[in-house]
Amino acid sequence: MNVLAAGSGPSPFWYLTRGAGVVALLLLTTSVVLGIVDFSRWRSDRWPRFVTDALHRNVSLLALAVVVLHVVTTVADSFAPIGLKDAVIPFLSPYRPLWLGLGALSFDVLLAVAITSMARRRLGYGAWRAVHWTAYACWPLALVHGLGTGTDTPLPWMLALTAVCVLAVLIAVIWRVGAAAPESAGRRLAAGALAAGPVALGVWLAGGPLAGNWAAHAGTPATLIAAVGSGPATAPTASSLAVPFTARLSGSVRQGASSESGLASVDLPMSMSGGAEGTLDVQITGQPQGDGGVAMTQSSVALGPPGQPTLYKGHIVALRGSRIVAAVSGSGGSLRLPIDLSIDQASGAVTGTVRAATSTGGGSGE
Repeated sequence: MNVLAAGSGPSPFWYLTRGAGVVALLLLTTSVVLGIVDFSRWRSDRWPRFVTDALHRNVSLLALAVVVLHVVTTVADSFAPIGLKDAVIPFLSPYRPLWLGLGALSFDVLLAVAITSMARRRLGYGAWRAVHWTAYACWPLALVHGLGTGTDTPLPWMLALTAVCVLAVLIAVIWRVGAAAPESAGRRLAAGALAAGPVALGVWLAGGPLAGNWAAHAGTPATLIAAVGSGPATAPTASSLAVPFTARLSGSVRQGASSESGLASVDLPMSMSGGAEGTLDVQITGQPQGDGGVAMTQSSVALGPPGQPTLYKGHIVALRGSRIVAAVSGSGGSLRLPIDLSIDQASGAVTGTVRAATSTGGGSGE
């Protein structure tokens, strides 16, 4: 598959992630409202209680499915450094750790409720009910997560949708509190939350996601801000890639004729992850070999973080099968890059590792 530079525009996964996040919020809001109605045991001649119960269960399962889609597409979109572990282990992601962590907590709670619901008969009603109560925490966690990490938060349609969700839950809670015993502790606690919650949310929105430079304040890596033009333009520096590092590589092989002289070219565009984020592009030109390889006569190597794919440029100084040593230089100095690759001949997929260390000279081998 082709490895796209971060500056080439959002991937389809980015749009799927945004859409799934919005749909998940709507479904979670509906689930919470139905849960409150179901818990109050409300019913009528035209709307028996089992209808509310069935709707609540089915909407909750659909919400879980959409949240899983949201997680998968977020991880699949390589623009932001978000891994699968960040979806379940909160507050460890390098990308907006607090706000992404709230989403991970919401996902964990949702999973716990789903798993215990499947094992309800073995757990017993009391244990299941205790876990099920935590489901109500999913909604505020997901709401703040979406507002804190979502790129659509300042848009009028997103603010309107958020207001509708908050209003729906408020109406349901007010209706439920009104039916509770006048002097109950739960009623007093709910009344306090009703008064303070929306005010706190509005104050936070005004001073946070709706204020200037939220991307940087929320914990977005500086390289991503530069890649999408959300921050001030700066000249590439050595700090864009923290050297030394060891990173995983993934990419593809592209082959073609280089010129009329019969030379062949091999292009290896690869993305880096793990110890460093960015791209590594290796191009080899030479005489074609019978085994599909190339006897190198010239080469070029480009290395850089997201948005700066040619921060370092150079060439190959040693080539031994799938073992490559490259020398590159840029505004941050000179680097030596030992590269180990594994190429799947059937699919053309490339995987491997690259190590980067400061070099004081060109070097021509190990």
